[in-house]
Amino acid sequence: MTDLLRLLRLFRPYALWLLAGIGLSVVVILANVGLVALAGWFIAAMALSGLSGHLIEYFTPAAGIRALAILRTGGRYAERLVTHEATLRLLAALRVWFYQHLEPLAPARLQYYRGGDLLSRIRADIDSLDNLYLRVLAPTIAAAATINLIVAFMAAFSVKIALIDLAGLVLAGVALPLATQRLARWSGRRAVAIRADLRAGVTDTARGLGELLVYQAAPRQTETIAALSDRLITSQRRQAWIAGPAAGLAGLAANLAMGLALIIAIPLVRRGDLTGPDLPMIALFVLGSFEAVAPLPIAFQALGETLAAARRIFSIIDTEPTIAEPAHPADPPTRFDLRITDLSMRYTPDGPWALQHIDLAIPQGGRIGIIGETGSGKTSLLNVILRFWAFQEGSITLGGVSLRDLRGETTRGVCAVLAQQTYLFNTTIRANLHLARPGATEAELHDALRQAQILDEVHSFSAGLDTIVGETGMRLSGGQARRIAIARAFLKDAPILILDEPTEGLDAVSERDVLAALEVLMQGRTTIMITHRPQSLRLVDRVFVMERGRLKQSKG
Repeated sequence: MTDLLRLLRLFRPYALWLLAGIGLSVVVILANVGLVALAGWFIAAMALSGLSGHLIEYFTPAAGIRALAILRTGGRYAERLVTHEATLRLLAALRVWFYQHLEPLAPARLQYYRGGDLLSRIRADIDSLDNLYLRVLAPTIAAAATINLIVAFMAAFSVKIALIDLAGLVLAGVALPLATQRLARWSGRRAVAIRADLRAGVTDTARGLGELLVYQAAPRQTETIAALSDRLITSQRRQAWIAGPAAGLAGLAANLAMGLALIIAIPLVRRGDLTGPDLPMIALFVLGSFEAVAPLPIAFQALGETLAAARRIFSIIDTEPTIAEPAHPADPPTRFDLRITDLSMRYTPDGPWALQHIDLAIPQGGRIGIIGETGSGKTSLLNVILRFWAFQEGSITLGGVSLRDLRGETTRGVCAVLAQQTYLFNTTIRANLHLARPGATEAELHDALRQAQILDEVHSFSAGLDTIVGETGMRLSGGQARRIAIARAFLKDAPILILDEPTEGLDAVSERDVLAALEVLMQGRTTIMITHRPQSLRLVDRVFVMERGRLKQSKG
């Protein structure tokens, strides 16, 4: 219930859309029931009129049938339009809401989640939340509203028949849904978990296929995915075994209610309390009334999956970020010298120290290089400076302002980061550049590309700035992708530059081009460069060596 209430609170901004869809559902159900019942009455009345020779006024019922048919068709179209528009608006808002909560957790808290699993949560799990409105809330509320009207109408002809109809509707619309929800709860949750593992496995396989082939692990990974697929099919089969009997029992309840209604109505017709045409009208009305509750057993069966998906989303949302933002943040610094004093940091309270007693002073515009073996603490130092991880001892000041007094967004806003793994989105070069400055003009984009020494290559592409770079920039060479990232840094024009292995993995020609672009980029910027490449160190003023979390100046 807690997860359900939290979801409903998220739905609140779209209440008018949701209620409009429910209202149209009520109109459609009533129009359909009324159409079936009136058509039955009209056909029987016309037949009896033909047999007896009595004239009847058929214009009004004929017009009513046409009106109800038009209302049902138009209402169904409008109901689909409104409910799906509400759902799509809601899903779009949920994705933005999820990302807003996800961003503060990166990268510290998110390192414990597989990339494929996060993708599954932000796409598939949020998509599954549309079940709550489309398949649970809307049908349930519409059924509750229409049942009252249906029973009240039938009571005008016979209270007994109205009670029989009500009993059948309660059986098919309350008892069966609750039973199917209880029976399918475990398999629904299991299906969500297995489906998430399967998506994550397929995503990881596609991204790491090269490594799997190199290490001859592809067959084992294929077997793992096949096993997950079999488990998902088993879970879905169990749900199908629950859904089938539930649908059959709902149909049985409808036919039993109609049969009992006929048993009660026939003597009333004989006594003259009801007319002949009333008999088929009542039978079809009772049968048609079950349209109001027909979707509910399957809907409540899906409720388990929906709430399991919601729990997976809330489990991330409820995670506390590693960095607590200051209650009263300081103003952004006006100068950009960096001073680190007696800094020590570790990732867990009882873990080893990743950084120990670091002292470092970089004047504004100064450039330093840091070298050291893998695992010596270089990346940990950058994580602390960028406010991705908290430090336990010592202090860091940026332009004389304590880093703890600055919001993480402020700190990262004055830093441009160029990492070994350059990430480009699967869109155009233009759109990737606009990430750094959304309002950049065409001239500013060209100027940034020129400074990054890649403008001529971009112009050589048939689509120019509108060239699609592919997933993670796979349609570009490593050097081209790196220089596009450098162009982004030029556009951002941040006063502090963080370079983490900027030339790693590049051939000699690409490395030369990237270093030439970096030399221009570093002018006047406070720069920290982590590198293993001796060629890169010629761009810095001082070189430090990181060993087991300690920093000392190189003697070379």
